[in-house]
Amino acid sequence: MCGISGYISNKDFLENNNIKNTLNLMKRRGPDSQDFFQKNYQNKEFALLHSRLNIIDLSSKSNQPFYDKDLILVFNGEIYNYLELRKDLEKKNYSFKTNSDTEVLLKAFQEYGEKCVDHFIGMWSFAIWDLKKKKLFLSRDPFGEKPLYYTLGHNNFFFGSEIKFIKSLCKKKFEINKDKIYENIFFGYKSLNKDNKTFYKDIFTIESGTNITIDLDLNISKKKYWEPKVHIKKNMNAQEAAEGTNHYLTSSLKLRMRSDVPVAFCLSGGIDSGILVSHAKKTFEKKISTFSIIDKDHRYNESHNIECVVKDLKCGSNLISIENQKNNFFNRLNDLTNYHDGPIATLSYYVHSYLSESISQKNYKVAISGTGADEIFTGYYDHYLLHFEAINNTKYLEKSINSWKKDILPNIRNPYLKNPFLYIEDPGNRELVYEKNFDLLSYSISKKKKQFIEQKYSSELLRNRMINELTNEVVPVILKHDDLNSMYYSIENRSPYLDRDLIKFALTIPPHLLISDGYQKKVLRDSAKGILLDKVRLSKQKKGFNASINSVVDLKNKDVLEFIFNEKSSITEFIDIKKMKNEIRLDKIPNHMSKLIFTIISTKLFLGEN
Repeated sequence: MCGISGYISNKDFLENNNIKNTLNLMKRRGPDSQDFFQKNYQNKEFALLHSRLNIIDLSSKSNQPFYDKDLILVFNGEIYNYLELRKDLEKKNYSFKTNSDTEVLLKAFQEYGEKCVDHFIGMWSFAIWDLKKKKLFLSRDPFGEKPLYYTLGHNNFFFGSEIKFIKSLCKKKFEINKDKIYENIFFGYKSLNKDNKTFYKDIFTIESGTNITIDLDLNISKKKYWEPKVHIKKNMNAQEAAEGTNHYLTSSLKLRMRSDVPVAFCLSGGIDSGILVSHAKKTFEKKISTFSIIDKDHRYNESHNIECVVKDLKCGSNLISIENQKNNFFNRLNDLTNYHDGPIATLSYYVHSYLSESISQKNYKVAISGTGADEIFTGYYDHYLLHFEAINNTKYLEKSINSWKKDILPNIRNPYLKNPFLYIEDPGNRELVYEKNFDLLSYSISKKKKQFIEQKYSSELLRNRMINELTNEVVPVILKHDDLNSMYYSIENRSPYLDRDLIKFALTIPPHLLISDGYQKKVLRDSAKGILLDKVRLSKQKKGFNASINSVVDLKNKDVLEFIFNEKSSITEFIDIKKMKNEIRLDKIPNHMSKLIFTIISTKLFLGEN
């Protein structure tokens, strides 16, 4: 994991000492070395910057920018199948001077051109400059695990792993994108990735699964090289689904445990991370150490499941309590908000930062987590309701609803998730996505409305919603914050569920197998039989990685309340703070208001610094 940035620019658009200052900003992403390539052309200056976190081939020979013939590479991420690719390239008479995936990536580009990405299993954002053709090739991995931002205009192009790198390189002052601020407050984080805009005007993300080519004249071409496709195999049975899932997941995990430095595992207490940890120990016989957040709020406390998994595996365990951290809440959140170049989307990503900090303190450089399993195999309460619509008019519906009423309905707190016929009666309903049912817009100053947009991947409602969550709504936000939290502490985060082959297989599984006998992720659970202990594997209660806002901030403190409900602050441009203060009950805060309070705090900190 590393940091990259660069530009094609007129000299008068460059900030003074831009390269030196930017490399200094990049050190958290790559503390082990920093370097750059710079070249002047007739009326343009070109540069590539890199900061390195040593994970594969720790020698200085693999430092970047990496040069080979007429190509120069800066690369952030990992190509997990680099050993297999290297063997293929050696058969084609390529020779290697390092043991790194960096060199394999560049040789693969020499052999396959922009189609090299079709051969990669990994996560990446990289830039390759062709000295002969005077063209820049940029690529981002299929799921957007590794970030890449850019700005284009005034005859200049700047890019970077983080927005602050772009701001540091060029003289332009970027305005806050107030539309994004508004969307985040009133429609939540699921609204943020419906386009490639950011919290700054004129700075954009390069979309996941996308390649870009740009020349010195700033002629730019963009190509989407991958997106998920649904091909249901109607005759697949439960055993085939479980065996296929096990095969592709273990193959993915095996590759993602490749490292020349120690690897840690995030363990939440749910089945997603529990399966990964259990496979690492039982299937691959790895010596492992786990890291877990403990919140005493019973709604989020999964310490019992964590203890059961650790005891079953006899593995190392690190429990991180956030109980006594209230005094440091504002300072820590302010630092994170600045580093993330925008408000922190939810409290869970604030909590996650403690996980990354602890992993770093124990001298681990790689962390493996269960991101993506919920969106691939059904992990949310509304997936039950979508599932009922998918199996409507089949023999599976009545039994499935009865199991849901018996085992799941008693655990559901949100009243809008209690109607099993919601999507059968109204398949176009999307109120739950932006939580419109809670009428947060009643606190809005502008009363602006936002049209709901979703991409069409499948005619099946359940699968279409899940893929939108994977590509456009939930996972992109998780990945952004996971990356930045990890990089703040110079940790590389890896996600075995985000694997093209695994997802390609998962999108062949018939919908009636995804949820069965009241179990979400039934296929994933079945795939781990004999691996993850049954006490956790067969648990039907879902708590999720989260915490109560009362666990991290003292809402009885007058100074805290003054900060949140200050009617003279900049956030009153968006939200009616007085109305909210008069209506909220701080002694009994519902979950949606807890989310809103956290968003207000983080947004105020962001606006205060900008």
